[in-house]
Amino acid sequence: MGFSENTRGLVLAMVSSLFIGTSFILKKKGLKRAAAAGTRAGGGGYTYLLEPLWWVGMITMIVGEVSNFVAYIYAPAVLVTPLGALSIIISAVLAHFMLRERLPRLGVVGCILCIVGSVVIVIHAPQEHMPTSVQEIWILAIQPAAFVIYAAATISIVVALMLHFEPRYGQTNVLVYLGICSLMGALTVVSIKAIGIAIKLTLEGISQIAYPQTWFFLAVAVICVIMQLNYLNKALDTFNAAIVSPIYYVMFTTLTIIASAIMFKDWAGQDASSIVSELCGFITVLSGTIVLHVTREQEPANPPGNVSWYDGEDIKVMEDGHYIMLNDSNFFH
Repeated sequence: MGFSENTRGLVLAMVSSLFIGTSFILKKKGLKRAAAAGTRAGGGGYTYLLEPLWWVGMITMIVGEVSNFVAYIYAPAVLVTPLGALSIIISAVLAHFMLRERLPRLGVVGCILCIVGSVVIVIHAPQEHMPTSVQEIWILAIQPAAFVIYAAATISIVVALMLHFEPRYGQTNVLVYLGICSLMGALTVVSIKAIGIAIKLTLEGISQIAYPQTWFFLAVAVICVIMQLNYLNKALDTFNAAIVSPIYYVMFTTLTIIASAIMFKDWAGQDASSIVSELCGFITVLSGTIVLHVTREQEPANPPGNVSWYDGEDIKVMEDGHYIMLNDSNFFH
């Protein structure tokens, strides 16, 4: 008994979330090891390319992204996209055990708000029309010029983030790096969707290889993926993985839904209840993002009661002594 296409897409999407959630942690550990031996990725270094663990994480992410790509071929985005929330849960749990990154209770609430809001948006997102050729997708992209305007605005914002905001706020505001990742990611998804349709039609005997639009979408996808990986590395190296994962998921999902709705004209015919539900979802997502930021800002640099022994060469120069630092004022009472 064969499985339906939706079932195949569902299984592939779940496998994708497992691999992608794990890849965040493996790459983070690889980045930490590389930073100890050279310049951090957040500071413009590329020593992580020599770290085997980073490559394990990279391969894991590629497997997850390929699974996600195939899932979009078999199942609609409204089924595949919400399952990306599983990667947040997986990465948060693994970060707790493997990276010792503590996520406060308020941060957990923020994660839940982000996930719930994103799910609400996806559930009430308009159904997309499935094009039957790459040429039809091209026509959807350029007539009318709504998506062209969206793409131009996206590229303009990305350039502004890279040239103006990254040098000033990249190391202190996670939205800079993740904004670039998410904006480019939305363009990646619509391009990947076009490529997936081309591959599926070609396998069914309707070749799409000869059309220049197929290769154009492929080139856009490659460029966007490379930029995503570069800035995702910087975000992971600079900020807590438990913070990066949910915010990246929220921004990526939201922008992908917007790009898909504009590209495939699925926003036409939406009723009032769906629009209100989507607005409520956006407000919930925004609330969760704010909670996550507040939690990160309030987290102390050193946890209470922490005891650190210093016996390194940099300390021994001070009369070759052994020192202890106490981070709990109650110790003296």
